[in-house]
Amino acid sequence: MELGNVSVWPRLEPFLLGALQVAPSNKLSMHYLRKMASYVRSRDGCYPRLGWLMWKHIACGKLQLSEDLAWLYFETFDLLALHTPEERLEWAEALSQCSSAKELDRQRSKMSVDTLQFLLFLYMQQMNRVSLRTSLIGEEWPSHRSRSPSSDRESKISSQNKNWDDQAHLTFVQSHLSELLELLLEPGQLSSSGQVLRDSHLSLEVLHGLSLMLEGSMSRGRSVHPLHRLLSRPPLQALAGYSKLSRSFGLQHLQQWLRQTLTLNPFGISACLRSGKKLAWAQQVEGAIKRAKVARNTHMAPPGSRVVLMSQVFKQTLAKDSEKLAGSNIKLHRCSEAFIYLLSPLRSVCLDKCRNSTVVLGPVECSVHMQGCENVRLVCVTGRLAVGSSSHCTIHLLTPTRPVLLPGNVALTLGPFHIHYPSLEDHMASVGLAVVPNVWDQPLLLGAEGSTLDEACYRILPPADFCPLVVPFQMEGDTCEVPGGLPPTYQKAVDGREQRVQDWQRTVKEAHLNKEQRRQFQVLVEQKFHEWLLATGQRQELDSLIPPAAAPETPGGSRANGDYGGPNLWPNENKQNGSLRQGAGERPTTVS
Repeated sequence: MELGNVSVWPRLEPFLLGALQVAPSNKLSMHYLRKMASYVRSRDGCYPRLGWLMWKHIACGKLQLSEDLAWLYFETFDLLALHTPEERLEWAEALSQCSSAKELDRQRSKMSVDTLQFLLFLYMQQMNRVSLRTSLIGEEWPSHRSRSPSSDRESKISSQNKNWDDQAHLTFVQSHLSELLELLLEPGQLSSSGQVLRDSHLSLEVLHGLSLMLEGSMSRGRSVHPLHRLLSRPPLQALAGYSKLSRSFGLQHLQQWLRQTLTLNPFGISACLRSGKKLAWAQQVEGAIKRAKVARNTHMAPPGSRVVLMSQVFKQTLAKDSEKLAGSNIKLHRCSEAFIYLLSPLRSVCLDKCRNSTVVLGPVECSVHMQGCENVRLVCVTGRLAVGSSSHCTIHLLTPTRPVLLPGNVALTLGPFHIHYPSLEDHMASVGLAVVPNVWDQPLLLGAEGSTLDEACYRILPPADFCPLVVPFQMEGDTCEVPGGLPPTYQKAVDGREQRVQDWQRTVKEAHLNKEQRRQFQVLVEQKFHEWLLATGQRQELDSLIPPAAAPETPGGSRANGDYGGPNLWPNENKQNGSLRQGAGERPTTVS
């Protein structure tokens, strides 16, 4: 065992999924968290597990937070917990049976969290607090970063999104290690003025709390362990200041050892960009894909650190259903005029600075975060949705938690989930997501420092504007309809539209046109159909589904008119001009 190879680093997921991307309330500053740490240690029913009712009492009665915000923090922390899919489905069923606020609160009271880890989770929210100097010149101060020349490219991918920036995670831990350790101390190890005593110490059991944020290895990342398990090994205990007499670690000695061993996460975004594998796609067209940068570390990273990065996908349809995606954290960065289908069960997804694109996701266990996007259509089933600084985006959603709308949004539209693909219900079960409860239309508007936002930043999609979306790929599975069905008002709108189509077809049939008249009429309808495709941008999506060899082109470079056919006016006859013929929605495409 080479002790010189020991390294400790910040875990990816607590920062990636746990830190809300908005400046926290000043009630979560160190001053108030010190008081909370002392309070929970001196009250029955608060330590080592903290229940919802006691946290609500502390948050609303002591810290003056709203109940909605208190539950948001509690629920977000629970999303990070390693519950089995069966446990999540049982919890969803219990919540769906609550018919009143009183019953809901009674059910929530059955939930509890690790007290010390929750304290550190609350402190971690400070990561997205913006300092005055940052707001003026765009750089944190003081900074412990020592960037290499290649880090400029990495920082562009990170897009100043601290939740994805492993350099920011390391800087945060290095800068605040003293405070993090202090929150783990028992009240008796602080002076009357609140200062840490020189001979303070921490037990191995208490360090389990710090394992929320830190993990490490004794073999250069080949075998990864939580911090408390790493420090349970005698050779490391000696180096970290463990006393067999007191069965605890000296605070100063432990802090010094941690500072010496802290390093960048070997499975973070920086390492993935430098040495990650390229991901192959089932659908891609020669030429348009050349700008795209796609990398992954799923072949080497442990669970909780699996990352897939996709940047600058431009004017392309990409589709993937693969075990290489399952359970991964996905980032889509600066994708433009793209159609992206990630039809696998995922851990989390981030859309950063994407424009004029459609993104369809398989079930996302923890969260989907949309930041700085414009004119994006997003379709997802997810444990949590958060949207910030985005404009003119439409989100079709199925979620058991209230969508969180952060500052900077303009003209968002929320609509019900409206797609299905054959393996969707199996994927939902594998990550513990059910069809109820579904609160897609009950957003929580969260401003900086716990303030509220103007409701004018979003609208609920009018049923008259609702149209179902079809996934244009052949796959295996049993799901043949939208899980849980559509809300009644939206189903009624779809039924009405289908009835109008049938009425139109009957009117055409009853006109008793002769063969020539029918041909002329079909040509006219197809012409109008193609005009509509061009005007709405649907033509690009259909074109991108056709492999190059199968797409006839006109001398000007566009696909020949008539390639997609048009609306079928005679459904009971031979479909030589059927709606969206091969290549437009019925093409047999396999997603690998």
